[in-house]
Amino acid sequence: MTQTLGRLEKVDIKSVWKTEFNHFTPWLAREENINLLAEELKTDLEVIEMEKPVGPFRADILCKDTGTDNYVIIENQFGKTDHTHLGQIMTYASGLDAFTVIWIAESFTEEHRAALDWMNNITDENIEFFGIEIELFKIGDSYAAPKFNLVSKPNSWSKSIKKSSSSIQLTETKQLQQEYWQGLKDYVDTQKVSFRLQKALPQHWTNISIGKSDYKLCALANSRDRWIGIQLVVSGNNSLENFRRLRENYQPDSENKLSEKIEWVEKEGGKEHHVNLIFDNNNPLDKNLMKEQHQLLTEWIEKFYRYFKDKVKNN
Repeated sequence: MTQTLGRLEKVDIKSVWKTEFNHFTPWLAREENINLLAEELKTDLEVIEMEKPVGPFRADILCKDTGTDNYVIIENQFGKTDHTHLGQIMTYASGLDAFTVIWIAESFTEEHRAALDWMNNITDENIEFFGIEIELFKIGDSYAAPKFNLVSKPNSWSKSIKKSSSSIQLTETKQLQQEYWQGLKDYVDTQKVSFRLQKALPQHWTNISIGKSDYKLCALANSRDRWIGIQLVVSGNNSLENFRRLRENYQPDSENKLSEKIEWVEKEGGKEHHVNLIFDNNNPLDKNLMKEQHQLLTEWIEKFYRYFKDKVKNN
């Protein structure tokens, strides 16, 4: 028996979005659509503002990377890329102190793709330039579906090599920390989970975006006191107010549904406040325990993520 297959047809984007300014940019700024883009880039984005003023100019979309709280600018363009928009993304990035630039167009000239590659090569690993071609496809009479094609992206591996070759050698402790988080990331990548881990860094924590700026999850590894843990971090200008409201609404419920050992920690005069769950007697330097610890952390990051994600979104 032969199964009938449909044929993929390319759709003119102007048949769906008449203009970039009035149609495509507002469409992309909607939560469900910015999430499609974020998924392609393996990050988490929250739209802050459309048409953000930068001097006499306006950036199409200003976002925050909710995993790092760094600003991200998105510049959209119908047709082929041009020098005008290349200049605009540089102006917006410097004017808004953005760490990530996303340039979306129907097609990239080889010169502009090469320009983004060059900027990725000469900047450090904290600065990122993405070039993305947008396409639409449908099968038969189906709705058109968007496809984001990466034509230029940061080469994080080469940036990390460049950075390490020109900096002081990591201490043994820092090397072990980086290995620990890389091991966790490798394990998480084999599991069906709701969250993504950031790149492994030589520090005693690793961040997990929970989808809203001023909130994040952290996995912790304390080698001195021999414990590991998970925490929700509430930060930002209104951190105390937001933390207290979250605690008032959910402290008993979280202790009931997650764990009685959860601690709600309000730091007097501090800019961050935490919801902690600590697992004592877990030395992260003991490699015999590492696999078990990674399984435990993955389980509890997932539980925290599922429990708190919608609650912080509406807080």
